[in-house]
Amino acid sequence: MAKYVAAIDQGTTSTRCMIFTYDGKVVNVDQREHTQIFPQPGWVEHDADEIWQRTQGVIIGVLEKASLAASDLAAVGITNQRETTLVWNRKTGKPVYNAIVWQDTRTDQLVNLFAKDGGQNRFRAKVGLPLATYFSGPKIRWILDNVEGARAAAEAGELVFGNMDAWVAWNLTGGVEGGLHITDVSNASRTMLMNMETLDWDDEILGIMGIPRSMLPQIRSSSEVYGACRGVLSGVPLAGILGDQQAATVGQACYSPGEAKNTYGTGNFMLLNTGTSLVHSKSGLLTTPAYKFGNDPAVWALEGSIAVTGSLVQWMRDNLGMINTAPDVENLARTVKDNGGMYIVPAFSGLFAPYWRSDARGVMVGLTRFINKGHIARAVLESTAYQTREVLDAMEKDSGVTLKELKVDGGMVYNNLLMQFQADILGVPVVRPMVAETTALGAAYAAGLATGYWKNTDEMRSNWGMDKRWEPQMSADQRDTLFAQWKKAVTRTFDWIE
Repeated sequence: MAKYVAAIDQGTTSTRCMIFTYDGKVVNVDQREHTQIFPQPGWVEHDADEIWQRTQGVIIGVLEKASLAASDLAAVGITNQRETTLVWNRKTGKPVYNAIVWQDTRTDQLVNLFAKDGGQNRFRAKVGLPLATYFSGPKIRWILDNVEGARAAAEAGELVFGNMDAWVAWNLTGGVEGGLHITDVSNASRTMLMNMETLDWDDEILGIMGIPRSMLPQIRSSSEVYGACRGVLSGVPLAGILGDQQAATVGQACYSPGEAKNTYGTGNFMLLNTGTSLVHSKSGLLTTPAYKFGNDPAVWALEGSIAVTGSLVQWMRDNLGMINTAPDVENLARTVKDNGGMYIVPAFSGLFAPYWRSDARGVMVGLTRFINKGHIARAVLESTAYQTREVLDAMEKDSGVTLKELKVDGGMVYNNLLMQFQADILGVPVVRPMVAETTALGAAYAAGLATGYWKNTDEMRSNWGMDKRWEPQMSADQRDTLFAQWKKAVTRTFDWIE
């Protein structure tokens, strides 16, 4: 029996390949960044061909580092940045336009057009999502409307759409030589085109958005053997696909209703397992599949999506030049004892959950002559914790579940100052697992489960171990005062864009 399982993690800023053992430990990893393209304010793109080259590079890189061959792998899974939208020619394999990234806001006028009849929640009952620039459907329509010849080619059946999972899967399994055009329920649910009841594309919404059904990938479960890879992973079963946040939910072993995780990455994403029942949010959250393993029923989640958290630290580093590396933000923030009364609300591309305001833009408020770089660094970190608190409050309201602790993962969870403040502002313990790279681990679990490498979720759950725990240390009065000021700061971002 092959000894390991691999995961390809195609993220917003980089792609990596990780290899895992049966007990969920990392054997090795290779990671490569790709270019962030900003053609104009509010537009964010990626070069899909570059991403596929990086993907092949990290697969070769990790096998070399680990001194392994493809034949040592029992399966490979894919996890990916969700909503990032690509349209390519099925015969040539060439994209007709750059991938339009999830953060991109160019579809705001299309979103307003669709919302004229029925408002922002026009499709929510069917798809679990509000109308927003975040999701793939309007991005596909933008490409069809704005790329010369795209509409005619799509109507003729020559063009296909996929989020990045579908692009990687298609290329891994042969590309123009019979590559599989597939996605899983977790990624399909982020297009705004999948009906939650049927787990299939919704013809009425496709008609309204003007998207030919022939472009869309086949929707499969998150864990099954889809087919064999070709090329560098020749013969290895491709057996798992999960959007990155759902993958982290699986990697964090949140398999029971009421279990939640929060991933701290470019943005923040909190998911609460609600079991096999759909919970429709009244508080600005998304209803989304957490995962669907094989023929079992889909397991659902409430999700709170925050657009800007880790990328705010990048902005402080790259745009302001206040720090040299992202981890430097903690040392700078420790030079002051609090935020000095200033708040940063990073609504760079509007606000996601629970507000869904594309008219919002970022603000710094409470500035006085007292404020220095340390206060700014502290406000940068605290904004992540405050936004998480807003999402958690909405979750508890929707689900009736009071969270006992929050499992955390992602790059920012090694920032001890942030994690302590997060526990303080939530009033519940924050727990970091031994393997913090839970996104890739979740994709590996889905693939290994489909091939019998792991027999059931109990085996996967037994791999989870705690690395560190932060207990709340702040008084309730102080917590409430700080949070009330934050809420006041948020209102200052509204109605900036006419």
